[in-house]
Amino acid sequence: MKGQRDLGKEPAMADEDLEAAIALTRFGMGARPGELAQVRSDPKGWLQGQIRREGADQPQTSPATTQERIAEYREFGEAKKQAKTAGETPEGRDPVKMAQKKLREETGGDFAARAQLAATTDAGFRERWTLFWANHFTVSATKLATATLVGPFEQEAIRPHVFGPFTALLGAAETHPAMLLYLDQAQSIGPDSPAATFIRRPRPMGVGQQDLARKVRAPGLNENLAREILELHTVGVNGGYTQTDVTEFARAMTGLSIGGLREGPATMGATIFRAQTHQPGDRTVMGVRYPSGGKEQAGAILTDLAARPQTARFICTKLARHFVADDPPPALIERLTRTWMNSNGDLSRVAAALISAPEAWDPRPAKFKTPYEFLISSWRAAGGSPKDITALAPTLTAMGQKPFAPPSPKGWPEDATSWAAPDALVKRMAWAQKFADRAAADRDPRVLAMDALGARLQPETATMIARAESRAEGLALLLMSPEFLRR
Repeated sequence: MKGQRDLGKEPAMADEDLEAAIALTRFGMGARPGELAQVRSDPKGWLQGQIRREGADQPQTSPATTQERIAEYREFGEAKKQAKTAGETPEGRDPVKMAQKKLREETGGDFAARAQLAATTDAGFRERWTLFWANHFTVSATKLATATLVGPFEQEAIRPHVFGPFTALLGAAETHPAMLLYLDQAQSIGPDSPAATFIRRPRPMGVGQQDLARKVRAPGLNENLAREILELHTVGVNGGYTQTDVTEFARAMTGLSIGGLREGPATMGATIFRAQTHQPGDRTVMGVRYPSGGKEQAGAILTDLAARPQTARFICTKLARHFVADDPPPALIERLTRTWMNSNGDLSRVAAALISAPEAWDPRPAKFKTPYEFLISSWRAAGGSPKDITALAPTLTAMGQKPFAPPSPKGWPEDATSWAAPDALVKRMAWAQKFADRAAADRDPRVLAMDALGARLQPETATMIARAESRAEGLALLLMSPEFLRR
């Protein structure tokens, strides 16, 4: 703003100030006013202090469990059937529309609670670390059956295990009902299982029954979950497995399903093992033979996959790419992989190794923020939190990151190319201007810039903010500056 001092002419800050800024912006979710001063004395210690065995923080959201949400979804299915049979319904009393509205509200509430936590937490590294794992084990709301399960999935399968053994996190994620539904494991039946044999048994048919029989879907093996575990969650696409390994693993996982009406209310919506749908026999996956043993067979394969060196390298490369650079330093990948292998996949040790790695503290901001990271760090920079929940979903959707809805099991992309297109920047600018109009009324954007970026604030950006015609313009310029858009 004209006539006021130019922060670009302030003396250069010491190394500890730069490290504090990196700790909050690269490792965390962005700096809130006053945080840089709190972190400055020991940035690495501040990050290390956020590692804890009991896992990540939980959003303050609906206490509904996955089982309760699945029961609600099945009620929705029943309402849909009844509405079809009943025909027209009174205005405003359509049970299908009412159920759909409830499902949307639950999903929106879960996401808003997660955003609220990210925008206000004083443990930003813990939250970023958690979001990495939630994206690694993607369950998407793009399927109606999983639309209301992403929030409970993160709370039940991801957050409690992010600083424990990777084996525990892998087992919790892959056998959670949301994952079983998302990747169609619940409908996978061993081709030689008792259930498949029973369904295929020859039966006398009356007139017209032959046509009906042809329409009945034959039971079969579904390889989706087995393939994604190998390709995306453990050893990686170049991890040395074959299509035969995928099929064998899928056979071992048959029987994993979700409780329904037959099993009774106690297991409705819970992960169960149905022995009658399990493919009998020994299995061989990636050269290791696993004796027949029901649900323990799949568990043994998961345990071995978690311990493989290919898994360590694949995931440590992803960690380095998420936290440091799209093309991460090989030395960092080696450091993290070595720690992983030496600790048997202890994620607390891996997190500590990331924090202490010199390569992770390169002062150049190499990571372009995703839309979610951009919004969260903007709220944090302004000292606020998401107030207009109804605007959160359409805003992120317009920016290409619809809440809880990555387009595939690969999750959201990590590279700048996916998020830095010109039209995407135009949308960010439009949002930044509207946000600044509301948030900058009583705030000096020059002070906010120093609070948000600290030693990362470049002189030319500070000068531009200081010369802005209004507080709102100054804040918008801060949010769209190269330093703020990257971490």
